[in-house]
Amino acid sequence: MESKSLNRGLSAAKAAKQDEFYTQYVDIQKEVEAYLEFDPDTFRGKIVYCNCDDPFESHFFKYFAANFNKLGLKKLITTSYDGSPIAGQLALFPEYDEGNGKRQRPKAMAVILDQVKDEDGDGAANVTDVELFLQRNQAARIALKGNDKYPGGDFRSPECIALLKQADIVVTNPPFSLFREYVAQLVEHGKKFLIIGPKNAITYKEFFPLIKDTKLWLGTGFANGNAYFSIPAGSGREYSDGVYDESTGLVKFRNVGWFTNLDHGRRHEELPLMTMADNLRFSKHKEIKGKAAYDRYDNYDAIEVPFTDAIPSDYDGAMGVPITFLDKYNPDQFEILGITKTWHGGASKTYPMQTQVNKDGKESLVSKLNDGPAIKVNEPPTGQTYYRVGTDNFIQLYARILIRRRTRPAGGTEK
Repeated sequence: MESKSLNRGLSAAKAAKQDEFYTQYVDIQKEVEAYLEFDPDTFRGKIVYCNCDDPFESHFFKYFAANFNKLGLKKLITTSYDGSPIAGQLALFPEYDEGNGKRQRPKAMAVILDQVKDEDGDGAANVTDVELFLQRNQAARIALKGNDKYPGGDFRSPECIALLKQADIVVTNPPFSLFREYVAQLVEHGKKFLIIGPKNAITYKEFFPLIKDTKLWLGTGFANGNAYFSIPAGSGREYSDGVYDESTGLVKFRNVGWFTNLDHGRRHEELPLMTMADNLRFSKHKEIKGKAAYDRYDNYDAIEVPFTDAIPSDYDGAMGVPITFLDKYNPDQFEILGITKTWHGGASKTYPMQTQVNKDGKESLVSKLNDGPAIKVNEPPTGQTYYRVGTDNFIQLYARILIRRRTRPAGGTEK
């Protein structure tokens, strides 16, 4: 009889599968090549671990297996989990055969490659050769049984952690519902990584300090900011119009990105900027052009910069910028000071209970004004939610990252 802890583990795994999306080969190739352009030896002599992927059906596995020799890998390790919907389509391994064309319920496994050579004698070493090698060498795959807490193939299981300890670089698309825990594990074990995750993770209490302290940063991203993933057949998910394309089987998302601690060239590109005076005079943004000065927050000692390209090049004080600034962040050009979230503790004041007035004029007593940057306004705005504290009126902005222009490179001397 299965234990309660195993049932909980299986339930969690089932829930995780509901938000599992499979990455396209072209997106993996594009991202990895950006690191190779910066340093051709990024992966040379390294053990790459894809620990949320189904061997051979995963495009992560396909990419690294096909490019094993080109990248100079020392070893490639890929794991799947119990009951994986993709592994269920796998006709590669004979131990899944029941006879009469039937297949067993897929089991968790680890596939380990320490070489890719020409198995079929056609003069090239590619994925076809990997398939032949795996069929002929059962020792290259290991059953993952899990334990009473985590099912087989779960990245938190002792078996998978043991494989993680061998790895130099982890590359995968982990379950978003477990993203906090997944990243914490990588950091705990001091691993290099290149992973896909939700952009809103940037504001997580456990996650943002890693960005602030340059322990991780954004990768080069998806083409035009759009990510397209395939989903398991029969996943039962419903999507809004324009999100899921039945003809391609792809789901479109704009709120995901690559997170990494591998260096790449784009994070060293200097952001071209205008002076504060020129921004106020020539900015293409109506929120900036023609103003006498940039707005200041009432509860943070910083100016409001609503667009990344409106950052003044000659302002040395603190600035609040949109989260999307991180797509352009150059650690030699700017220092990250914090984020306008209550848990960060950077606010200069705390408001008493406020009256929230929504755009329809409905009033309610709240404490929301303390949840982000606030700007004091002379008159109540029309068609916009605002907050009243005594006789003062305020508007609240979305979360902002607080930055300051560096006058010297990180760890360098004065410019």
